[in-house]
Amino acid sequence: MANRCVVGAQWGDEGKGKIVDVLSEQADIVARYSGGANAGHTVKIGNETFALHLIPTGVLHPHITCVIGNGMVLDLPQLFAEIDALAKRGISLESRIKVSMSAHLVMPYHKILEKSNEQRLGVGAIGTTMRGIGPSYADKISRQGIRASCLLDREILTRRVKVNVDDINNRTDNAITAAGLTTEKIVADALQLSERLRPMLADASLMLDQAWRAGKTILLEGAQGILLDIDFGTYPYCTSSNNTVGGAFTGLGISPKVVDEYIGVSKAYATRVGNGPFPTELDDEIGERLRRAGHEFGTTTGRPRRCGWLDLVALRYAVRVNGLDYLAITKLDVLDDFAGIPVCTAYTSGSETIEHMPPDMFKLESFTPVYTTLPGWRGTPTSGCTRYEDLPATAQKYLSFIEEFAGAKVGIVSTGAGRNETIIRI
Repeated sequence: MANRCVVGAQWGDEGKGKIVDVLSEQADIVARYSGGANAGHTVKIGNETFALHLIPTGVLHPHITCVIGNGMVLDLPQLFAEIDALAKRGISLESRIKVSMSAHLVMPYHKILEKSNEQRLGVGAIGTTMRGIGPSYADKISRQGIRASCLLDREILTRRVKVNVDDINNRTDNAITAAGLTTEKIVADALQLSERLRPMLADASLMLDQAWRAGKTILLEGAQGILLDIDFGTYPYCTSSNNTVGGAFTGLGISPKVVDEYIGVSKAYATRVGNGPFPTELDDEIGERLRRAGHEFGTTTGRPRRCGWLDLVALRYAVRVNGLDYLAITKLDVLDDFAGIPVCTAYTSGSETIEHMPPDMFKLESFTPVYTTLPGWRGTPTSGCTRYEDLPATAQKYLSFIEEFAGAKVGIVSTGAGRNETIIRI
């Protein structure tokens, strides 16, 4: 079977969890390469719903080995809480998970620093999840980070933690000390957690390369989406990692030759959380209809998502930057009750028409979407359809319009939250 990479083609929350879960049936290994506990993937199996934050979605298939790559930042208490919650539901994981020794850790002081940063920015705040993700990545880039391998050496861990605690205290009027934390306590707590982590640690890069050469099927799982990518997203209103396919290779330490197919996941409409530009946002009754019908509330935070029509300019951008072979369109059934469905095919700014995403994302705030309205399929629901030919003709035309404009085939269509409510065309 093909080795595949699944990425978000919007602002995250596109339904990657379900798509990865469906494709995991054909895989041996699912490896996640970016993000941290600020990402949430939701999967519904029968009457059960699973919300995952750090553990790769493939965990719900008992034959899958799960890999947490070096491109992630790992909150150990959150990881163990997820493992324990799954164990209580009959899903044994601990022997099936491998954690890259080069993965960086989210430390307690990262969350304190993030809260301080957001308060300092005031009205210009990014709208983060307060999970310490940004400060952890910042430490990684400034070479002050704590890697998982640091837990294997008390002296190294203590030295590196002390430097960071002293630095943050100096910058924040002793915020770490005020929170009741000391270098000694942080180190002691981390070493206690390390005992459980130690059997999971691995050279993930070598392991994945060996699996590929042995003919194992590997599925790469991204977090968030391209429009939240640190380089290609709506900077500075974005996350702190690379969510594109490029991040898959640096975030796992594997060759691009490993991947045969690239799949981008997009809703049939658009959503985003947090602050920042969103040209097709509907801050009205229609936006609320989409939110209610799509149950648009964050998996990680519970925050209501901002909702709007599908932005095809942005989706074409995702196809181009990621080199997508296929699109997976999710939540098509949410549009079942609309007589007409607008899609954005360009932007305007003053007298100028813009047909491509601008390299200067600051300009996006001032753009007005240009819509093409396509006929809906009200009265002929798509909900639960499992064959493409059973979709209403206007729904098929909607998907064809997406294909032609974005430049990638719609290979998967999700018509409901359930694992079986899926159309596979690849």
